[in-house]
Amino acid sequence: MDAPVAIPAAVRLDPRDNVATAIRALSVGDVALGVKVAEQIPRGHKIALAPIAAGAEVVKYAQGIGAASTDIAPGQHIHTHNLAFHASRQDHRFCEAATATDYVPEGERATFMGYHRQDGRVGTRNYIAVITSVNCSATAGRLIAEHFGSVQMAAFPNVDGVAAFVHGTGCAMAPDSDGFENLQRVMWGYARNPNCAGVLMVGLGCETMQIDFLLECYGIERGPLFRTMNIQNMGGLRRTVEAGVKIIEQMLPHANEATRAPADASHLMLALQCGGSDAWSGVTANPALGYAADLLVKNGGTAVLAETPEIYGAEHLLTARARDEATARKLMDRIAWWEAYTGKHGGSMDNNPSPGNKEGGLTTILEKSLGAVAKSGTCTMEGVYRYGEPITAKGFVFMDSPGYDPASITGEIASGCTLAAFTTGRGSVFGSKPTPCIKIATNTEMATRMIEDMDVNAGRIISDGASIEEVGAEIFDLLLRVASGEPSLSEAQGLGDYEFVPWQVGAVM
Repeated sequence: MDAPVAIPAAVRLDPRDNVATAIRALSVGDVALGVKVAEQIPRGHKIALAPIAAGAEVVKYAQGIGAASTDIAPGQHIHTHNLAFHASRQDHRFCEAATATDYVPEGERATFMGYHRQDGRVGTRNYIAVITSVNCSATAGRLIAEHFGSVQMAAFPNVDGVAAFVHGTGCAMAPDSDGFENLQRVMWGYARNPNCAGVLMVGLGCETMQIDFLLECYGIERGPLFRTMNIQNMGGLRRTVEAGVKIIEQMLPHANEATRAPADASHLMLALQCGGSDAWSGVTANPALGYAADLLVKNGGTAVLAETPEIYGAEHLLTARARDEATARKLMDRIAWWEAYTGKHGGSMDNNPSPGNKEGGLTTILEKSLGAVAKSGTCTMEGVYRYGEPITAKGFVFMDSPGYDPASITGEIASGCTLAAFTTGRGSVFGSKPTPCIKIATNTEMATRMIEDMDVNAGRIISDGASIEEVGAEIFDLLLRVASGEPSLSEAQGLGDYEFVPWQVGAVM
Protein backbone atom coordinates (compact mmCIF):
# COMPACT_ATOMS: atom_id res chain seq x y z
CA MET A 1 0.00 0.00 0.00
CA ASP A 2 1.30 3.46 -0.92
CA ALA A 3 2.19 5.75 1.96
CA PRO A 4 -0.20 8.68 2.39
CA VAL A 5 0.87 11.92 0.75
CA ALA A 6 2.28 14.42 3.25
CA ILE A 7 0.38 17.66 2.75
CA PRO A 8 2.19 20.85 3.83
CA ALA A 9 0.43 23.68 5.63
CA ALA A 10 0.78 26.10 2.70
CA VAL A 11 2.09 26.22 -0.85
CA ARG A 12 4.39 28.83 -2.38
CA LEU A 13 3.85 28.90 -6.14
CA ASP A 14 7.14 30.55 -7.14
CA PRO A 15 10.39 31.25 -5.25
CA ARG A 16 9.92 34.97 -6.02
CA ASP A 17 6.54 35.10 -4.23
CA ASN A 18 6.26 36.90 -0.88
CA VAL A 19 3.02 35.08 -0.06
CA ALA A 20 1.86 31.48 0.17
CA THR A 21 -1.59 29.89 0.01
CA ALA A 22 -2.89 28.03 3.07
CA ILE A 23 -3.74 24.42 2.19
CA ARG A 24 -5.72 24.09 5.42
CA ALA A 25 -7.07 26.59 7.94
CA LEU A 26 -4.14 27.92 9.95
CA SER A 27 -4.25 28.93 13.61
CA VAL A 28 -2.06 31.35 15.56
CA GLY A 29 1.21 29.62 16.40
CA ASP A 30 1.12 27.16 13.50
CA VAL A 31 4.18 27.08 11.28
CA ALA A 32 3.82 27.30 7.49
CA LEU A 33 6.92 27.12 5.27
CA GLY A 34 9.06 28.11 8.23
CA VAL A 35 6.92 31.14 9.11
CA LYS A 36 5.01 31.34 12.40
CA VAL A 37 1.32 32.11 11.79
CA ALA A 38 0.37 35.41 13.46
CA GLU A 39 -3.41 35.29 13.00
CA GLN A 40 -6.19 32.98 11.82
CA ILE A 41 -5.90 32.29 8.11
CA PRO A 42 -8.76 30.50 6.32
CA ARG A 43 -8.06 27.66 3.92
CA GLY A 44 -7.13 29.00 0.48
CA HIS A 45 -6.18 32.45 1.77
CA LYS A 46 -2.76 34.08 1.64
CA ILE A 47 -0.09 34.26 4.37
CA ALA A 48 2.80 36.73 4.24
CA LEU A 49 6.19 35.02 4.05
CA ALA A 50 8.26 38.20 4.45
CA PRO A 51 7.78 41.80 5.62
CA ILE A 52 5.85 43.85 3.06
CA ALA A 53 5.87 47.62 3.47
CA ALA A 54 2.79 49.73 2.79
CA GLY A 55 2.70 50.50 -0.94
CA ALA A 56 4.97 47.58 -1.83
CA GLU A 57 3.91 44.93 -4.31
CA VAL A 58 2.36 41.69 -3.10
CA VAL A 59 3.73 38.94 -5.35
CA LYS A 60 2.06 35.64 -6.28
CA TYR A 61 2.75 33.50 -9.39
CA ALA A 62 5.94 35.65 -9.59
CA GLN A 63 3.64 38.55 -10.57
CA GLY A 64 2.24 41.54 -8.73
CA ILE A 65 -1.36 41.08 -7.56
CA GLY A 66 -1.73 44.50 -5.89
CA ALA A 67 -0.10 46.73 -3.31
CA ALA A 68 -0.06 46.42 0.47
CA SER A 69 -2.37 49.06 1.93
CA THR A 70 -0.60 48.80 5.33
CA ASP A 71 2.65 47.36 6.61
CA ILE A 72 2.34 43.56 6.66
CA ALA A 73 4.46 41.33 8.90
CA PRO A 74 5.45 37.71 8.19
CA GLY A 75 2.72 35.28 9.23
CA GLN A 76 -0.12 37.76 8.77
CA HIS A 77 -3.26 37.16 6.76
CA ILE A 78 -3.30 39.00 3.41
CA HIS A 79 -6.72 39.75 1.95
CA THR A 80 -9.08 42.66 1.22
CA HIS A 81 -8.26 44.42 4.50
CA ASN A 82 -4.61 45.00 3.61
CA LEU A 83 -4.21 44.34 -0.13
CA ALA A 84 -5.31 47.06 -2.58
CA PHE A 85 -5.96 46.82 -6.31
CA HIS A 86 -3.91 48.98 -8.65
CA ALA A 87 -4.47 49.46 -12.36
CA SER A 88 -2.58 47.02 -14.54
CA ARG A 89 0.91 48.37 -15.13
CA GLN A 90 2.53 45.44 -16.85
CA ASP A 91 5.39 45.59 -19.31
CA HIS A 92 3.75 44.39 -22.51
CA ARG A 93 6.39 42.68 -24.60
CA PHE A 94 5.07 41.25 -27.81
CA CYS A 95 5.74 37.78 -29.22
CA GLU A 96 8.90 37.03 -27.22
CA ALA A 97 7.44 33.81 -25.75
CA ALA A 98 5.84 32.56 -28.97
CA THR A 99 7.22 29.12 -29.81
CA ALA A 100 6.75 26.58 -32.57
CA THR A 101 4.13 23.98 -31.66
CA ASP A 102 5.22 20.34 -31.58
CA TYR A 103 2.33 18.97 -33.64
CA VAL A 104 1.34 15.31 -33.63
CA PRO A 105 1.66 13.87 -37.17
CA GLU A 106 -1.69 13.78 -38.97
CA GLY A 107 -2.00 10.00 -39.02
CA GLU A 108 -1.22 9.72 -35.31
CA ARG A 109 -3.67 12.31 -33.94
CA ALA A 110 -6.19 11.49 -31.24
CA THR A 111 -9.62 10.68 -32.65
CA PHE A 112 -13.29 10.86 -31.71
CA MET A 113 -16.61 9.81 -33.23
CA GLY A 114 -18.42 12.84 -34.61
CA TYR A 115 -21.08 14.07 -37.03
CA HIS A 116 -19.52 15.06 -40.37
CA ARG A 117 -21.23 18.07 -41.97
CA GLN A 118 -21.30 19.00 -45.65
CA ASP A 119 -18.95 21.97 -45.13
CA GLY A 120 -16.23 19.67 -43.76
CA ARG A 121 -16.70 20.53 -40.09
CA VAL A 122 -17.50 17.86 -37.50
CA GLY A 123 -20.03 18.16 -34.69
CA THR A 124 -20.00 16.48 -31.30
CA ARG A 125 -23.80 16.64 -30.97
CA ASN A 126 -26.77 16.52 -33.37
CA TYR A 127 -29.44 19.02 -32.30
CA ILE A 128 -32.25 20.84 -34.04
CA ALA A 129 -32.16 24.46 -32.88
CA VAL A 130 -35.11 26.83 -32.51
CA ILE A 131 -33.55 30.33 -32.46
CA THR A 132 -35.63 33.41 -31.69
CA SER A 133 -34.77 36.85 -33.02
CA VAL A 134 -36.47 38.83 -30.26
CA ASN A 135 -37.89 38.37 -26.77
CA CYS A 136 -41.38 38.81 -28.25
CA SER A 137 -41.03 35.41 -29.95
CA ALA A 138 -39.36 33.66 -27.00
CA THR A 139 -42.50 31.92 -25.76
CA ALA A 140 -43.30 30.66 -29.27
CA GLY A 141 -39.77 29.25 -29.58
CA ARG A 142 -39.96 27.50 -26.22
CA LEU A 143 -43.39 26.01 -26.91
CA ILE A 144 -42.22 24.62 -30.24
CA ALA A 145 -39.15 22.97 -28.68
CA GLU A 146 -41.01 21.71 -25.60
CA HIS A 147 -43.42 19.76 -27.81
CA PHE A 148 -40.58 17.34 -28.55
CA GLY A 149 -40.14 15.35 -25.36
CA SER A 150 -38.76 11.86 -24.90
CA VAL A 151 -41.82 10.20 -26.46
CA GLN A 152 -41.64 12.25 -29.65
CA MET A 153 -37.85 11.83 -29.91
CA ALA A 154 -37.80 8.05 -29.40
CA ALA A 155 -38.11 7.46 -33.14
CA PHE A 156 -35.03 9.60 -33.84
CA PRO A 157 -32.17 8.09 -31.82
CA ASN A 158 -29.47 9.99 -33.71
CA VAL A 159 -30.92 13.38 -32.76
CA ASP A 160 -29.89 14.74 -29.35
CA GLY A 161 -33.00 16.89 -29.02
CA VAL A 162 -34.82 20.03 -30.09
CA ALA A 163 -33.37 22.99 -28.15
CA ALA A 164 -34.79 26.52 -27.95
CA PHE A 165 -32.34 29.43 -27.82
CA VAL A 166 -34.33 32.41 -26.60
CA HIS A 167 -33.21 35.72 -25.10
CA GLY A 168 -34.42 39.01 -23.67
CA THR A 169 -33.42 41.46 -26.39
CA GLY A 170 -33.64 41.88 -30.19
CA CYS A 171 -35.48 45.20 -30.38
CA ALA A 172 -35.24 48.81 -29.08
CA MET A 173 -31.54 48.78 -30.01
CA ALA A 174 -29.52 50.82 -32.49
CA PRO A 175 -28.92 48.75 -35.66
CA ASP A 176 -25.32 49.96 -35.94
CA SER A 177 -24.38 49.31 -32.29
CA ASP A 178 -22.02 46.81 -30.67
CA GLY A 179 -24.99 45.11 -29.00
CA PHE A 180 -26.84 44.65 -32.29
CA GLU A 181 -23.75 43.23 -33.99
CA ASN A 182 -23.13 40.91 -31.02
CA LEU A 183 -26.64 39.48 -31.30
CA GLN A 184 -26.34 39.08 -35.07
CA ARG A 185 -23.11 37.13 -34.70
CA VAL A 186 -24.59 34.96 -31.96
CA MET A 187 -27.74 34.10 -33.94
CA TRP A 188 -25.75 33.32 -37.05
CA GLY A 189 -23.07 31.45 -35.08
CA TYR A 190 -25.57 29.16 -33.37
CA ALA A 191 -27.32 28.52 -36.68
CA ARG A 192 -24.07 27.36 -38.28
CA ASN A 193 -22.51 25.58 -35.28
CA PRO A 194 -21.68 22.03 -36.44
CA ASN A 195 -23.55 20.65 -33.42
CA CYS A 196 -26.82 21.76 -35.07
CA ALA A 197 -28.26 19.60 -37.84
CA GLY A 198 -31.29 21.80 -38.46
CA VAL A 199 -32.43 25.32 -37.56
CA LEU A 200 -35.79 27.07 -37.28
CA MET A 201 -35.63 30.84 -36.69
CA VAL A 202 -38.73 32.45 -35.16
CA GLY A 203 -39.40 36.18 -35.02
CA LEU A 204 -42.29 38.47 -34.21
CA GLY A 205 -42.12 40.42 -37.46
CA CYS A 206 -41.60 44.10 -36.59
CA GLU A 207 -38.46 43.86 -34.43
CA THR A 208 -35.15 45.60 -35.06
CA MET A 209 -33.39 42.23 -35.43
CA GLN A 210 -34.99 41.30 -38.75
CA ILE A 211 -34.37 37.68 -39.73
CA ASP A 212 -34.37 38.52 -43.46
CA PHE A 213 -31.70 41.18 -42.91
CA LEU A 214 -29.62 38.68 -40.91
CA LEU A 215 -29.80 36.10 -43.70
CA GLU A 216 -28.92 38.69 -46.33
CA CYS A 217 -26.03 40.04 -44.26
CA TYR A 218 -24.46 36.61 -43.76
CA GLY A 219 -25.46 34.99 -47.03
CA ILE A 220 -27.61 32.26 -45.46
CA GLU A 221 -30.06 30.47 -47.70
CA ARG A 222 -33.26 28.78 -46.56
CA GLY A 223 -33.65 25.06 -47.18
CA PRO A 224 -35.21 21.89 -45.72
CA LEU A 225 -32.95 22.10 -42.65
CA PHE A 226 -32.97 25.90 -42.36
CA ARG A 227 -36.41 27.48 -42.04
CA THR A 228 -37.74 30.83 -40.80
CA MET A 229 -41.13 32.21 -39.72
CA ASN A 230 -42.65 35.11 -37.83
CA ILE A 231 -45.68 35.37 -35.59
CA GLN A 232 -47.35 38.32 -37.35
CA ASN A 233 -47.32 36.64 -40.76
CA MET A 234 -48.46 33.31 -39.30
CA GLY A 235 -51.52 34.91 -37.68
CA GLY A 236 -50.66 34.67 -33.97
CA LEU A 237 -49.00 32.55 -31.33
CA ARG A 238 -51.05 29.34 -31.61
CA ARG A 239 -50.72 29.12 -35.39
CA THR A 240 -47.00 29.88 -35.17
CA VAL A 241 -46.43 27.09 -32.65
CA GLU A 242 -48.47 24.58 -34.66
CA ALA A 243 -46.63 25.46 -37.86
CA GLY A 244 -43.27 25.36 -36.07
CA VAL A 245 -43.98 21.89 -34.72
CA LYS A 246 -44.79 20.66 -38.25
CA ILE A 247 -41.56 22.16 -39.59
CA ILE A 248 -39.50 20.38 -36.92
CA GLU A 249 -41.35 17.13 -37.63
CA GLN A 250 -40.24 17.47 -41.25
CA MET A 251 -36.62 18.12 -40.22
CA LEU A 252 -36.27 15.24 -37.79
CA PRO A 253 -36.03 12.36 -40.32
CA HIS A 254 -33.30 14.25 -42.20
CA ALA A 255 -31.39 15.06 -39.03
CA ASN A 256 -31.67 11.44 -37.92
CA GLU A 257 -29.82 10.29 -41.04
CA ALA A 258 -26.60 11.66 -39.55
CA THR A 259 -24.45 9.04 -37.82
CA ARG A 260 -21.15 9.25 -35.98
CA ALA A 261 -17.96 8.45 -37.85
CA PRO A 262 -14.26 8.71 -36.93
CA ALA A 263 -12.61 12.13 -37.01
CA ASP A 264 -9.30 13.37 -35.70
CA ALA A 265 -9.03 15.94 -32.95
CA SER A 266 -8.16 18.74 -35.39
CA HIS A 267 -11.93 19.09 -35.90
CA LEU A 268 -12.55 19.99 -32.24
CA MET A 269 -12.90 23.54 -30.92
CA LEU A 270 -12.83 23.82 -27.12
CA ALA A 271 -14.24 26.68 -25.04
CA LEU A 272 -12.07 27.32 -21.95
CA GLN A 273 -14.03 28.74 -19.01
CA CYS A 274 -13.84 29.19 -15.26
CA GLY A 275 -16.53 30.31 -12.83
CA GLY A 276 -17.06 30.31 -9.11
CA SER A 277 -13.26 30.44 -8.85
CA ASP A 278 -11.24 30.09 -5.67
CA ALA A 279 -7.59 30.26 -4.68
CA TRP A 280 -7.01 26.75 -6.06
CA SER A 281 -8.27 27.54 -9.56
CA GLY A 282 -4.88 28.85 -10.63
CA VAL A 283 -3.03 26.05 -8.83
CA THR A 284 -4.88 22.88 -9.84
CA ALA A 285 -7.78 22.93 -12.32
CA ASN A 286 -6.70 25.79 -14.58
CA PRO A 287 -3.12 24.54 -15.14
CA ALA A 288 -4.49 21.02 -15.71
CA LEU A 289 -7.00 22.33 -18.25
CA GLY A 290 -4.16 24.31 -19.83
CA TYR A 291 -2.21 21.07 -20.24
CA ALA A 292 -5.28 19.49 -21.90
CA ALA A 293 -5.61 22.57 -24.16
CA ASP A 294 -1.99 22.13 -25.23
CA LEU A 295 -2.67 18.47 -26.06
CA LEU A 296 -5.64 19.50 -28.19
CA VAL A 297 -3.60 22.15 -30.04
CA LYS A 298 -0.76 19.68 -30.65
CA ASN A 299 -3.36 17.33 -32.17
CA GLY A 300 -4.41 20.06 -34.60
CA GLY A 301 -7.45 21.39 -32.69
CA THR A 302 -8.45 24.80 -31.39
CA ALA A 303 -8.67 26.06 -27.80
CA VAL A 304 -10.53 29.32 -27.12
CA LEU A 305 -9.87 31.50 -24.06
CA ALA A 306 -12.36 34.31 -23.32
CA GLU A 307 -13.54 36.59 -20.46
CA THR A 308 -11.49 39.73 -21.18
CA PRO A 309 -12.05 41.35 -17.74
CA GLU A 310 -10.70 38.17 -16.17
CA ILE A 311 -7.36 38.31 -17.97
CA TYR A 312 -6.86 41.94 -16.92
CA GLY A 313 -3.45 42.27 -15.29
CA ALA A 314 -2.28 39.06 -16.93
CA GLU A 315 -2.72 40.10 -20.56
CA HIS A 316 1.05 40.60 -20.85
CA LEU A 317 1.46 36.83 -20.55
CA LEU A 318 -0.73 36.46 -23.64
CA THR A 319 0.78 39.28 -25.72
CA ALA A 320 4.17 37.66 -25.12
CA ARG A 321 2.78 34.49 -26.70
CA ALA A 322 1.20 36.24 -29.71
CA ARG A 323 2.20 34.97 -33.14
CA ASP A 324 2.86 38.53 -34.33
CA GLU A 325 2.60 42.13 -33.19
CA ALA A 326 -0.74 42.68 -34.95
CA THR A 327 -2.31 39.86 -32.93
CA ALA A 328 -0.88 41.23 -29.68
CA ARG A 329 -2.21 44.71 -30.45
CA LYS A 330 -5.68 43.32 -31.14
CA LEU A 331 -5.74 42.03 -27.57
CA MET A 332 -4.48 45.34 -26.19
CA ASP A 333 -7.21 47.14 -28.15
CA ARG A 334 -9.85 45.02 -26.41
CA ILE A 335 -8.27 45.73 -23.00
CA ALA A 336 -8.39 49.46 -23.77
CA TRP A 337 -12.04 49.16 -24.84
CA TRP A 338 -12.90 47.50 -21.51
CA GLU A 339 -11.06 50.14 -19.48
CA ALA A 340 -13.01 52.87 -21.28
CA TYR A 341 -16.30 50.94 -21.06
CA THR A 342 -16.11 50.33 -17.32
CA GLY A 343 -14.89 53.87 -16.65
CA LYS A 344 -17.73 55.39 -18.69
CA HIS A 345 -20.25 53.54 -16.55
CA GLY A 346 -18.61 54.45 -13.23
CA GLY A 347 -17.11 51.01 -12.73
CA SER A 348 -13.65 49.56 -12.24
CA MET A 349 -11.82 46.64 -13.76
CA ASP A 350 -11.55 45.42 -10.15
CA ASN A 351 -15.32 44.91 -9.82
CA ASN A 352 -14.25 41.28 -9.97
CA PRO A 353 -13.58 39.03 -7.96
CA SER A 354 -17.09 38.27 -6.76
CA PRO A 355 -17.98 37.82 -3.06
CA GLY A 356 -17.71 34.05 -3.49
CA ASN A 357 -14.30 34.38 -5.13
CA LYS A 358 -13.10 36.48 -2.18
CA GLU A 359 -14.44 34.00 0.35
CA GLY A 360 -12.45 31.36 -1.52
CA GLY A 361 -9.23 33.35 -1.07
CA LEU A 362 -9.00 35.59 -4.16
CA THR A 363 -8.49 39.29 -3.40
CA THR A 364 -7.95 41.34 -6.59
CA ILE A 365 -8.74 40.87 -10.27
CA LEU A 366 -4.99 40.77 -10.88
CA GLU A 367 -4.70 37.66 -8.72
CA LYS A 368 -7.76 36.08 -10.30
CA SER A 369 -6.56 36.84 -13.85
CA LEU A 370 -3.14 35.29 -13.32
CA GLY A 371 -4.83 32.05 -12.31
CA ALA A 372 -7.41 32.27 -15.09
CA VAL A 373 -4.82 32.61 -17.86
CA ALA A 374 -3.38 29.23 -16.84
CA LYS A 375 -6.35 27.61 -18.64
CA SER A 376 -4.79 28.66 -21.94
CA GLY A 377 -1.76 26.40 -21.68
CA THR A 378 1.55 27.43 -23.24
CA CYS A 379 1.06 27.42 -27.01
CA THR A 380 1.37 30.47 -29.25
CA MET A 381 -1.70 32.75 -29.44
CA GLU A 382 -2.72 32.50 -33.09
CA GLY A 383 -5.58 35.02 -33.17
CA VAL A 384 -7.84 37.45 -31.31
CA TYR A 385 -11.55 37.56 -32.18
CA ARG A 386 -14.56 39.72 -31.39
CA TYR A 387 -17.47 38.29 -29.41
CA GLY A 388 -19.18 35.54 -31.42
CA GLU A 389 -16.95 36.13 -34.45
CA PRO A 390 -16.30 32.95 -36.49
CA ILE A 391 -12.95 31.50 -35.43
CA THR A 392 -10.93 30.43 -38.46
CA ALA A 393 -7.47 29.90 -36.98
CA LYS A 394 -6.26 26.61 -35.60
CA GLY A 395 -4.41 26.45 -32.29
CA PHE A 396 -4.84 28.63 -29.20
CA VAL A 397 -6.90 31.81 -29.74
CA PHE A 398 -8.65 34.47 -27.66
CA MET A 399 -12.26 35.70 -27.98
CA ASP A 400 -13.37 38.97 -26.38
CA SER A 401 -16.25 38.58 -23.92
CA PRO A 402 -17.46 39.67 -20.48
CA GLY A 403 -16.48 37.61 -17.47
CA TYR A 404 -20.10 36.55 -16.91
CA ASP A 405 -19.94 32.83 -17.67
CA PRO A 406 -23.24 32.27 -19.55
CA ALA A 407 -22.64 35.29 -21.81
CA SER A 408 -19.04 34.28 -22.41
CA ILE A 409 -19.75 30.67 -23.35
CA THR A 410 -22.67 31.80 -25.54
CA GLY A 411 -20.12 33.81 -27.53
CA GLU A 412 -17.67 30.91 -27.73
CA ILE A 413 -20.36 28.54 -29.01
CA ALA A 414 -21.37 31.17 -31.57
CA SER A 415 -17.71 31.37 -32.62
CA GLY A 416 -17.77 27.62 -33.35
CA CYS A 417 -16.89 25.77 -30.13
CA THR A 418 -18.17 22.20 -30.10
CA LEU A 419 -16.93 21.34 -26.58
CA ALA A 420 -16.63 23.35 -23.36
CA ALA A 421 -14.52 22.80 -20.25
CA PHE A 422 -15.40 24.77 -17.12
CA THR A 423 -13.25 24.89 -13.98
CA THR A 424 -14.81 25.83 -10.65
CA GLY A 425 -13.73 26.07 -7.04
CA ARG A 426 -16.92 27.26 -5.35
CA GLY A 427 -19.11 24.84 -7.31
CA SER A 428 -20.80 26.04 -10.52
CA VAL A 429 -23.52 23.83 -12.02
CA PHE A 430 -23.32 25.35 -15.50
CA GLY A 431 -24.26 23.34 -18.59
CA SER A 432 -24.84 24.33 -22.21
CA LYS A 433 -26.47 23.33 -25.48
CA PRO A 434 -25.79 22.51 -28.25
CA THR A 435 -22.22 22.23 -26.96
CA PRO A 436 -21.60 19.79 -24.10
CA CYS A 437 -19.74 21.12 -21.06
CA ILE A 438 -17.56 19.21 -18.59
CA LYS A 439 -16.83 20.63 -15.14
CA ILE A 440 -13.51 20.42 -13.37
CA ALA A 441 -13.27 20.87 -9.60
CA THR A 442 -10.32 22.76 -8.16
CA ASN A 443 -10.46 21.12 -4.73
CA THR A 444 -11.35 17.67 -3.41
CA GLU A 445 -13.65 18.95 -0.66
CA MET A 446 -16.04 20.58 -3.14
CA ALA A 447 -15.68 17.75 -5.66
CA THR A 448 -16.81 15.30 -2.99
CA ARG A 449 -19.68 17.51 -1.84
CA MET A 450 -20.89 18.10 -5.42
CA ILE A 451 -19.99 14.71 -6.86
CA GLU A 452 -23.03 14.67 -9.17
CA ASP A 453 -21.84 17.84 -10.93
CA MET A 454 -18.05 17.52 -11.18
CA ASP A 455 -16.73 15.47 -14.10
CA VAL A 456 -13.06 15.72 -13.01
CA ASN A 457 -11.49 16.34 -9.60
CA ALA A 458 -8.34 18.38 -10.19
CA GLY A 459 -8.14 18.86 -6.42
CA ARG A 460 -6.23 15.57 -6.37
CA ILE A 461 -3.17 17.63 -7.31
CA ILE A 462 -3.16 18.95 -3.74
CA SER A 463 -4.98 16.24 -1.78
CA ASP A 464 -3.43 13.16 -3.42
CA GLY A 465 -0.21 14.41 -4.97
CA ALA A 466 -1.39 13.88 -8.56
CA SER A 467 0.56 15.80 -11.20
CA ILE A 468 -0.85 18.56 -13.40
CA GLU A 469 0.12 16.44 -16.41
CA GLU A 470 -1.75 13.40 -15.07
CA VAL A 471 -4.97 15.34 -14.47
CA GLY A 472 -4.57 17.23 -17.76
CA ALA A 473 -4.34 13.96 -19.66
CA GLU A 474 -7.46 12.76 -17.82
CA ILE A 475 -9.32 15.89 -18.93
CA PHE A 476 -8.22 15.45 -22.55
CA ASP A 477 -9.32 11.81 -22.57
CA LEU A 478 -12.73 12.76 -21.15
CA LEU A 479 -13.14 15.50 -23.76
CA LEU A 480 -12.61 12.93 -26.52
CA ARG A 481 -15.17 10.60 -24.93
CA VAL A 482 -17.73 13.39 -24.53
CA ALA A 483 -17.07 14.47 -28.12
CA SER A 484 -17.91 10.90 -29.11
CA GLY A 485 -21.27 11.00 -27.34
CA GLU A 486 -20.64 10.18 -23.69
CA PRO A 487 -22.89 12.57 -21.73
CA SER A 488 -21.26 15.04 -19.39
CA LEU A 489 -22.76 15.27 -15.91
CA SER A 490 -24.46 18.58 -16.77
CA GLU A 491 -26.05 16.96 -19.83
CA ALA A 492 -27.24 14.01 -17.77
CA GLN A 493 -29.05 16.46 -15.47
CA GLY A 494 -30.72 18.29 -18.36
CA LEU A 495 -28.82 21.58 -18.13
CA GLY A 496 -28.45 23.91 -21.09
CA ASP A 497 -31.95 25.15 -21.92
CA TYR A 498 -31.64 28.46 -20.04
CA GLU A 499 -27.93 29.25 -20.44
CA PHE A 500 -28.17 31.00 -23.81
CA VAL A 501 -27.26 34.59 -22.84
CA PRO A 502 -26.10 36.90 -25.68
CA TRP A 503 -23.95 39.78 -24.43
CA GLN A 504 -26.06 42.95 -24.27
CA VAL A 505 -24.16 46.17 -24.85
CA GLY A 506 -25.57 49.65 -25.38
CA ALA A 507 -28.71 51.63 -24.81
CA VAL A 508 -32.20 50.12 -24.71
CA MET A 509 -34.39 52.72 -26.39
